[in-house]
Amino acid sequence: MDRSTSAEKPRPARLTLAARRKERSERSDKRAEPRRERVPRLDVPTDTRRQLVRRPQMDADTFGRFAETFARFMGTARFLIYMTLFVAVWLAFNALAPGRMRFDGYPFIFLTLMLSLQASYAAPLILLAQNRQEDRDRVIAEQDRTANSRAHADMEFLAREMASIRMALGEVATRDYVRSELRSLVAELEEQRVRDADGSDEDDEDRDIDPSRR
Repeated sequence: MDRSTSAEKPRPARLTLAARRKERSERSDKRAEPRRERVPRLDVPTDTRRQLVRRPQMDADTFGRFAETFARFMGTARFLIYMTLFVAVWLAFNALAPGRMRFDGYPFIFLTLMLSLQASYAAPLILLAQNRQEDRDRVIAEQDRTANSRAHADMEFLAREMASIRMALGEVATRDYVRSELRSLVAELEEQRVRDADGSDEDDEDRDIDPSRR
C-alpha cells in the first residue's frame, strides 16, 4: 500500500531557469536586508561623543589683537630700553652681589634660558600679527581693485558720453556760424539791391534817349 500511494502522488514539476533566478534574487535580497539596516542613515544625526579632556576655547580675534599689540610694543624703542635695563640690572646684581645672594652665576645660564624662552614666544606672536596684517592688506587690496575697476568703467562711460556730445555739437549751428551766415546774406542782399538800383537807372536813361519807348 505504501508503494502504491507513493507512486500515485504527483511529482513536482521542475522549475524553469527564470524561476530559479527569481528565487535566488529573492534570497539574496533577504540576506542583504539586515546588512542595509546596519548602515547609518544620512538624515539621522549621529551621537556626539563627549571628550574626556576639553580643548581650551579662545576667541581668535581677541588673541590676534593681543598678538598685534605685543608685536607693536616689541618694535618700539621703549621695549629696547626696558630690555636693556633688565639685562644690565641682572648682570650687575649677579656680578657684584655677595655670593649667597647671586641666583645666576657667571655663565648666566638662567638669563640665556629666559631670553630664549622670550624669543620662542615672541616669534609666533609676531608671525600671527604679520598674518593678520597680510589678511587685512589683502582685503584692502581687493577693495581698491574693485574701486579702481568701477572708476575705470566710469571713466570709459564719461569718455563715450563726451565723444557723443562732441559729435552732436558738430552738427549744431554755433553763434559764430550763424553770424557769418547772416553777414553773407546781408552782403548778398546789398549786392542785389545795388544791382536792382543800377538796372532801374539804366532803364530811365534809355527812356530819355529814345522817346519812342514811352
